[in-house]
Amino acid sequence: MWTLTFALYFGLKWLSWWKARSQVSHTAWRSASYLLAWPGMDALSFLDANARVSSPRRRDWLWAVFITAIGATLLWAVARAVPGVQPLVRGWVGMVGLMLFLHFGSFQMVALSWQRLGVNARPIMNAPLRSTSLSEFWGKRWNLGFRQLAHDLVFRRLRKAWGVGAAGFLVFIVSGLIHDLVISVPALGGYGLPTAYFALQGIAVAVERTVVGQQLGIRQGIRGWLFTGLVTAAPAFWLFHPPFVLRVMIPFMEAIRAL
Repeated sequence: MWTLTFALYFGLKWLSWWKARSQVSHTAWRSASYLLAWPGMDALSFLDANARVSSPRRRDWLWAVFITAIGATLLWAVARAVPGVQPLVRGWVGMVGLMLFLHFGSFQMVALSWQRLGVNARPIMNAPLRSTSLSEFWGKRWNLGFRQLAHDLVFRRLRKAWGVGAAGFLVFIVSGLIHDLVISVPALGGYGLPTAYFALQGIAVAVERTVVGQQLGIRQGIRGWLFTGLVTAAPAFWLFHPPFVLRVMIPFMEAIRAL
């Protein structure tokens, strides 16, 4: 899993840098830092030496440290306390802990560190729980590194020929196929479930934008928040299916002494 993930990640990382290198003036150290010391994919923002960046607030640091600690506790303590006869629960606790530890905690501290140095490193996660619509969740708050890359490489290229709706749906399909590659292939099972998960997200976004969606009030407010949570969380077992949890996540947790 990690071999596939890192190979794909560094390939796309290089591509994002290659496209941005001639669009903004930058120094060699910024390029090296972007390629080797920043997990995001927004090369233009990171490389731009003329961008003005506000200094991080103390509460931002405290929150990032707190989330990192919560993630580490779930991964290396709480998961171990789950009875061994419930490996799926163990795996899910570990996955949540790993996500909090990396994406919401450690990566956030890396972003704050770069911002302190005057680099426009935008956080990977932008408070996704505040999303009041599914479009906001996927477009402005969740995994912005991949979102930026998908927008540049897929959506922008197909928008004029296919239209906004079709191009946006294809972005979800591509995301599903990539997740199938790094989740289902290493697990030797669950093929197609991650793609089905993201196809559902694309359909739900389309429904949200219809007249019916507007009448139901699922594009804003508490109804939008509830709709977003239901659509993203309820079918999450399609994305992280049992073969992945049992054959990849559990052995990984054992390898890092979390179990």
